Amino acid sequence: MPPVAVIDIGSNSIKLLVAGKSDSGRLAARQIRTIEARISAGISLENPRLGPEGAVCGIRAVAELVADASAFGPQEIIIVATSAVRGAANGREFCASIQAETGRPVRILTGEEEANLIARGLLCDPALESLRDFYVFDLGGGSLECLDFRDRRAVQAVSLPLGCVRLTEIFVADPAAPFAAGRLIAAHVRKAVVEAGFSLAQGGPAVGTGGTLTTARAVLGARKGQTLEETDPRLAVSQLREMLTQVGGLSLADRRKVPGLPSARADVFPAALSTLVALADLGGFDSYHHSLYNLRWGVASEVLCGA
Repeated sequence: MPPVAVIDIGSNSIKLLVAGKSDSGRLAARQIRTIEARISAGISLENPRLGPEGAVCGIRAVAELVADASAFGPQEIIIVATSAVRGAANGREFCASIQAETGRPVRILTGEEEANLIARGLLCDPALESLRDFYVFDLGGGSLECLDFRDRRAVQAVSLPLGCVRLTEIFVADPAAPFAAGRLIAAHVRKAVVEAGFSLAQGGPAVGTGGTLTTARAVLGARKGQTLEETDPRLAVSQLREMLTQVGGLSLADRRKVPGLPSARADVFPAALSTLVALADLGGFDSYHHSLYNLRWGVASEVLCGA
C-alpha cells in the first residue's frame, strides 16, 4: 500500500509526515520534516487575522512540503489546519490561497476533531502500549488539547485557547526582556482547565506532545552532546522548572543563543514551559513522557487503518 502524506499547519510551525503501513500492521514514518513558519501573530486579538507576512510564509512552507511529499508517491497528500487558522477571520481565504498554489484543499479541524485525531495518533506509539490509564497534553502555539485515557479509551477531551503564542501575546509585555509572567500564566492555565471541567482527579501518568517538549529534550541533549533520539523521552517536571528559571532569566537575544533552542521559538518558550509546569502542579505529575506521535499520525492512521 502506498504511503500517505499529512501536512499539519500549526500556529508555530508547519509539519510533514509521510507514513506507510509495515508488514506488522504498524505505521512507520518514511519522512518527517518541520518548517518554522509562525503564521499566528496577533492570535490573541479579539478579531484575529493572519497577517500578510505570516500568510505568505505559510503558503510557501506548505508548497515546499507538498513537493517534498510528492517524491514518495503517496496515495494522498492531506493538509490540515488547527487553532490559528480556524480562529482567524481570514482563515478560509488563507486556505483558498494554499489550494490555488498547490492544487490541494485544506481541512480546517474543529477543536474536537483535533483532540480526537491526537488521541488516535498517540495510540500508534509503541512506547505507550503498556499504558492503560493516562493523560495527554498537546501544547501548540494557539491551543492546548487535554485528553484523559481510561483503559486506552479517551473519556475526556477538551481544546483550550492556551497555546504559547497566544499566552505570550496576552501576558508578556516585553518579549525581549527576561521572562516575568510565569505566575500570571500559571494561574490563568489552572483557572482555564478547572473552568473547562477537565478532571485531573483520577491520576495516572502524563504524556506530552508538541514542540515545547521536543525543544526541552533538544536543549537537555545539547548540554550532553546527545541527539534528540539519544535523549530520555521522560522529562521530570523538576527539569522543566529548572529550565524555565534558567532560560526565562535570559533576555530574548541570549535565549536565541541557547544550544538546542530554535531561534524562532525563543520568545514563546518560557510561556510554554510555564504552562506545562502549571498543568503538572494541578495534576500532581512529576514527569511527562514525551511522544512524537501526534495529530499527523492520527490523520495517517485514519487513512491507512480505517475507522
